Amino acid sequence: MDDMDNNKLITYGPITSIWSVNGTKILKYQQEIWHNGLNEYKIFTGQNKQILNNKVNVQVNKWIKIWKINCEKKNIENMKKACVDEAINRTKEAKDRLEEVERILLSSLEINNVVDWELLKDKEEFKIPYPVKPDEPKLYPIPTEPNKSDPQFQPKLNLFSNIIKFLREKAISEAERIYNIAHENWQKACNEAIEKNIKLTTEYEENIGKFKEKIAEWNDKKSEYIKEQDENNSKIDELKSNYLSSDISAIIEYCEIVLSKSYLPEFINKEFEINYNSNNKILIIDYLLPNIEDFPNIKEVKYIASRNELKEAFYNEAFMEKLFDSTIYKLVLRVIHEEFEADIINAIDAISFNGWINYLNKATGNREDACIVSIQVKREVFSEIDLKNVDPKACFKSLKGVGSSKLAGITPVQPILTMDKNDKRFIDSYNVADTLDDSVNLAAIPWEDFEQLITELFQAEFSVSGGEVKVTQASRDGGVDAIAFDPDPIRGGKIVIQAKRYTNTVGVSAVRDLYGTVMNEGATKGILVTTADYGPDAYEFAKNKPITLLNGGNILHMLEKHGHKAKIDLKEAKALNLANSLSKRK
Repeated sequence: MDDMDNNKLITYGPITSIWSVNGTKILKYQQEIWHNGLNEYKIFTGQNKQILNNKVNVQVNKWIKIWKINCEKKNIENMKKACVDEAINRTKEAKDRLEEVERILLSSLEINNVVDWELLKDKEEFKIPYPVKPDEPKLYPIPTEPNKSDPQFQPKLNLFSNIIKFLREKAISEAERIYNIAHENWQKACNEAIEKNIKLTTEYEENIGKFKEKIAEWNDKKSEYIKEQDENNSKIDELKSNYLSSDISAIIEYCEIVLSKSYLPEFINKEFEINYNSNNKILIIDYLLPNIEDFPNIKEVKYIASRNELKEAFYNEAFMEKLFDSTIYKLVLRVIHEEFEADIINAIDAISFNGWINYLNKATGNREDACIVSIQVKREVFSEIDLKNVDPKACFKSLKGVGSSKLAGITPVQPILTMDKNDKRFIDSYNVADTLDDSVNLAAIPWEDFEQLITELFQAEFSVSGGEVKVTQASRDGGVDAIAFDPDPIRGGKIVIQAKRYTNTVGVSAVRDLYGTVMNEGATKGILVTTADYGPDAYEFAKNKPITLLNGGNILHMLEKHGHKAKIDLKEAKALNLANSLSKRK
């Protein structure tokens, strides 16, 4: 409590004099004081003002000490109460988080998981405010011109000036002088007002010009916003139409939307990969499961008054392992339920779910990916289950799900169904890279060898993560030259690779064709490789699409990375191609 606060709390009455009975002598002085915080009142007297002042100061200092102690006690009480409240609130938050986890299956049963296409659309209004029009300037008024006939400009004539010509002329001259001065001042004021008004008007016109520019810019931005919004919303309509027409790519994207919009606890990242087999109508889901370390584990927060600290109490290991197992089973059933419920066109007859986890292998010290649960269930079987009343683990097991008895132990299992890598176009490969040296011009080697070389390079790239690359039958027409399979459950999948041994710039049509192939193949990504380079339209088209463009420089870098050397000389290749063409004509 500082002096200013004390001054507000302590009230001093006036010093009064106490006189003798006959009123001839001051016997003593008196003063009243109050402490409004302590609600105390005192009266002090003294033979003189100095003694009185000392008594008052002693009492005031005593009050200040008492008030300070009281305030400190109050602050401690308030702090303790705040800490207790904080502990209560954090305990409630912990219980709410646990309840959210425990209700991870039931909460999904309470909502409709069918995709609302309209909610996917962007209907936000254009938020940039309309430019504010400048206020019109307040112009300076133009003063009224003095009127010579006004009384103040008339000669001040009297009896003498009417008789004496000299005095009359002097009065007339004085009136003329006064008028001239007034007129000059008026003219000066007019000029100043006009000058200021011209400046204000000019500034206003400049501001209006800027205002019009801002309006044009605002209109352009709004038009661009609406155009982009309409384009995105049109894509939603197109996706809806394609989905209702049972387009494979649209079905996959629809199923991804279902899981993406699913409201889950924050520690579940909703990372997954989806594939769909239209022949048997099976949906395959590879889902990244949360680690046990990610689960909320605070049981209670207590305030320890003796140490003035908040202490967290945690659930024990057995409880967390039980919670982990139960939640994983619930999550599996929830995902399957959401996809079946959202499937309004009956595109899915069965769902195969593989639950993956990225964990720390304590034996090797490395992080590894492992499938710990796998299940395949038909729609008609799953629809007979009352998910509100099931035991998640028992339900999972009754559906012939695969998983260890203790999921928290992270025991890998073999997925029941994985991506189908069988493709009749695959052919045996042969080695090209080992035959290269820095004299070999990649732009001039046979196109079959070039396609095989690209396959070898990508095989070397993907083998690090356990992937594989297979060569397809020779097409030479820009079709699929190789298919890569990346086993990563989240980032991987089927990848289409096309190789172009070109000597000219690759145009946008080749990139567009690749994109179409990626869609038709149901692949997750496409890679186009050429000995030359790409035009600006090609790069522009590839933006924001699952397409990677690699040029000659990228090829040479990959070769060097894997211990090989070669060269790319487009001019030399063009000359060789021309010579070969001429020799064939002969």
